[in-house]
Amino acid sequence: MSKRDEDVLPTAYKYAWLPESELPLQDFLAKFKPSMVQNDGTKPWIWVQGSKPSKKDIGMDDAIKEAKNLLKEVTEKVENIKNDESIPLRSNKKTGAKSKKEVREQVQAEATEQLKEIAKKHGYVSGKWLIFAPADKVDMIWSSIATSLASGPLHSTAAFLAKVATASESEVPNAQHLICVYLPDVYDKSTVTEVMKILLRNHGVNLSGVKSDLYTYLGIDSKHPSGIPSTVWKNAAILPEKDSKELKDAYFAELASGKGSSTDAAAAPAAAVKQAESAPAPAKGKPKPKLKKKAEDDPFASGDDDEPEAPKVPAKAKKAADRKPKPQKESDPEDDDDGKSKKQKGKAVSKRTKKAEDVDDVDEDERPKKRRATKK
Repeated sequence: MSKRDEDVLPTAYKYAWLPESELPLQDFLAKFKPSMVQNDGTKPWIWVQGSKPSKKDIGMDDAIKEAKNLLKEVTEKVENIKNDESIPLRSNKKTGAKSKKEVREQVQAEATEQLKEIAKKHGYVSGKWLIFAPADKVDMIWSSIATSLASGPLHSTAAFLAKVATASESEVPNAQHLICVYLPDVYDKSTVTEVMKILLRNHGVNLSGVKSDLYTYLGIDSKHPSGIPSTVWKNAAILPEKDSKELKDAYFAELASGKGSSTDAAAAPAAAVKQAESAPAPAKGKPKPKLKKKAEDDPFASGDDDEPEAPKVPAKAKKAADRKPKPQKESDPEDDDDGKSKKQKGKAVSKRTKKAEDVDDVDEDERPKKRRATKK
């Protein structure tokens, strides 16, 4: 797929849904989940169109041509600044000399404004909000946004199109899926702000700024040699961080209380996860004596759950001793919590229960050392 087609809804594409599609949206979303559709080079995106854009790009070719020339000049300037030994690494207040970083950032800021002017002059101002979703939650997040765009809160805004990246053919640790929510004019701050508030308040997503389609075509990203910022809007330039946090908190609080709208129903698991992460782990029921080892292997198990097991250690320890070549008078560390509850003199197990509880979490590798230390 060429850069020119990167932000264009493809025609006769199996993985695109339009309002006139025969397949209902919910069926489409259930059939084509981003976590399940693998990108083999022919299906990098899944698309959903909510409505027609309020205005169309008209001077795409002219804007790209002019912007390419500018980008080439800026890249050369930045490289020259880097190699110019007359520009100091650090600024000097006495002489008024600017550092390389300051000179470079000034050139990049000017270029950003020039690109904005080029885009506006030619009418190529479309772009998108960028959202990154973890692989284990992307299906839920995508379904929520797509539904909202077609018939929910986003449908009443200028947002008209959305896409989500499909899964990679090879497994990537901590993989993220990019979701784009398209706007007709990324330089219209009021429109950008309206969509941002809904994405936060009604969907609780993590936003990564607004990028123009012109930037995408030019290949401007965080690694571009020009050093031009890859987004035309950063989150904080639209809403203060405090306001953004309040909107997201309100979203999760509403879901947790069960008052979320039907369009947000798919997002309910996210609220449960958020609550589970902040709440203490619930106490588990009493494990059966025969499952004690399993309980010990569970990092979330409470130490109190093992207390009823201590008096029953001797019977189990005897069986364990038959299976492992241990000294006949020693207890098995797997069943004896501190390796000292059974002594050769035959003391009652109940007298040792307290100490068994105190070392319930001690690694088995350490327990033989404690047992040997107690022998006389």
